[in-house]
Amino acid sequence: MSETPVTGPYRISVEATPTGVALDMTHYLHTLVLALAEAAVEDGPSLLDDLVAIADLDRSARHQGIDSHATHERDEAVQNLLDELVDGGSVPVYGEQVLRLVAALRRAVALRPIPSPRSAGAA
Repeated sequence: MSETPVTGPYRISVEATPTGVALDMTHYLHTLVLALAEAAVEDGPSLLDDLVAIADLDRSARHQGIDSHATHERDEAVQNLLDELVDGGSVPVYGEQVLRLVAALRRAVALRPIPSPRSAGAA
């Protein structure tokens, strides 16, 4: 069962899954991809340099660990890009839609008990 309790400025759909819910943020991601495409048209080499630097930092961060300098640099670079492209990456939900989102999440979870990590096969 899927429903769309948030219709704008970005649509958010809620779907029950066996272990919780899935939030469909496709509309927001569509906006992000369009912003990336526009940035590529405006200054492709600079955008590519930023993305390559983020990828390099990510590789270093995976080797150095969660609290490494590379991890912090990567996270800052990603945040700077999100700030430029999509107002920081936060998805706004306004007014009555907040309550509809909460209600949709509750309905999705109420459809069945959510298994604990142990019963779902985790160690």
